[in-house]
Amino acid sequence: MKLFLVGANSPTGRALIEILRKNKIRFLAPADKSFDPVDGPAIAKLISDFAPTQLVNMADFISRNHSALKRAESSERRCERINALLPETLAEICNKLDIPMLHLSNVYVFDGEKKLGYNENDEPNPKGVYGHYSLVGEQAVRKHPSHIIIRSGWLFGKHKIGLIKSWIHSIKKHKGELTVWRRRFSPTSTTDMAAAILAVTRQVDCDANVWGTYHYSGLEIKKEIEFARQVLKYAANHDEEIYQMLENTKIRENLPRLPELPNSTLSSKKMFDTFGIKQKSWHGDLKDTIKTLYVGRLRTALDEDSEADIN
Repeated sequence: MKLFLVGANSPTGRALIEILRKNKIRFLAPADKSFDPVDGPAIAKLISDFAPTQLVNMADFISRNHSALKRAESSERRCERINALLPETLAEICNKLDIPMLHLSNVYVFDGEKKLGYNENDEPNPKGVYGHYSLVGEQAVRKHPSHIIIRSGWLFGKHKIGLIKSWIHSIKKHKGELTVWRRRFSPTSTTDMAAAILAVTRQVDCDANVWGTYHYSGLEIKKEIEFARQVLKYAANHDEEIYQMLENTKIRENLPRLPELPNSTLSSKKMFDTFGIKQKSWHGDLKDTIKTLYVGRLRTALDEDSEADIN
């Protein structure tokens, strides 16, 4: 198996590279600047020169900085280039070269109004720029017969710590008080997401006829207020200041404002039924993610202002 990675500098991309190296799987991960969606011939040459057995696209507008979800509303052209035009170009190239393509998408193609977790049969109805162009990107990828689209749960990890870092900073700054969105999501470790991607590509490499759209997320659904409390509980193991205020914290909920969604939970049943990939608990990965905030060069970041990760 030889994988060509697009968006390799994304949090999931970096996690996938770590797994590929451990498993000694060949891959090529060109820099993001190599993928100008209007320069299809240049991208096609990169791909054909490497001659991969599959292409995995993880490029995304919000990627590491999920405050970009809101910023997409005023950065429509750039969001379109990354989430719609690039997948379209990649799908056209993969179709011509007869290379299977796996594309990572997201829950923002839905409107967030459903009470239960979204499944693959639910009708998309995006409410913001980011979700709109994510859906356009999906539609373009589907024109390539040999495609797999995976919509991920709410991602976090050691390369995606914006919201977690913001909560820890904010509760210290405001003496035990914190404000979060009144919403539900499916926490998903980027390491877990990367492992699921690899598991899918391995089955594709065995010529499994599994083309289509799938959802994958961590095992346990949470309200944001519940997840925030869990973050603070784990942070208290490393942070005396958090530990001292843990019993008296006051967390308030604000109603979500578009493009944020009140419900961004996903059902992963089809993924299990098709690939046998079981959802995993995210608690261990959350502990490890928080631990990275208290060691090495990341420790000083806790004392700095950070943008909220609102994906």
